[in-house]
Amino acid sequence: MFSDRGPSLTELAGQALSSVEHGYDLLAPKFDATPFRTPEPFLDAVVSAVEPLGPFRRGLDVCCGTGAGVRALRRVCEEGVTGVDFSPGMLAEAHRAFGRGEGFVPGETEGLPAVEWVRADARALPFDGGFDLATSFGAFGHFLPEERPAVFAGVRAALRPGGVFAFPLPAPSPVGSPLYWAMWGFDAAMRVRNTVWRPAFVMYYRTFGLGDALRELADAGFGVELVPAESFGRRPDGSPRCVTVVARGA
Repeated sequence: MFSDRGPSLTELAGQALSSVEHGYDLLAPKFDATPFRTPEPFLDAVVSAVEPLGPFRRGLDVCCGTGAGVRALRRVCEEGVTGVDFSPGMLAEAHRAFGRGEGFVPGETEGLPAVEWVRADARALPFDGGFDLATSFGAFGHFLPEERPAVFAGVRAALRPGGVFAFPLPAPSPVGSPLYWAMWGFDAAMRVRNTVWRPAFVMYYRTFGLGDALRELADAGFGVELVPAESFGRRPDGSPRCVTVVARGA
């Protein structure tokens, strides 16, 4: 799962026994060498789903980490992209990578929009109507179910009228499959850890499904369209293995 540039088991244990913020500060220097960094196919699926809905002037990536989503947004936003995260370590790595030119799209060195990094809690986003497009990748498992409405309300407030909020959502793993049991086991272990150890480290894989997304986005004032990510293929029943959730504010 990890390259030789990734964190050691000791480093991962230290992260797991920390808070979410401090844990990601510890992981940040080696984050891009772990499976936790959003793979390119998910980034590409979201870009493909939203590109026909543009043009977009300004983009916002929520829980941006080391900047993978920001890099994707630069492909569809004309004026600027903002990455927001509450981990100073992650933001420092993102700033360092883009300063080295690693945020550029391959083959392009000029004409890309400016990038801004903001430290803030996604449950209390400090933006008011300045963005045309918002994304988030792999972050929703870090919020308890009762916290997500504040996240979605904050994204809605950050968008201009008619703005788009998009994120990938894979289909649940088949019951009884190896991945199903791996995710079930991880979530169970995390619940035990958070029962006996403080501070809590919130990271659950099975607490955010399609029904939750549709309901909570509607409550935040979004209309939702599901765009199949055909590059991931389809399940035996014909349903897509992954969709891009495309939510529009009124």
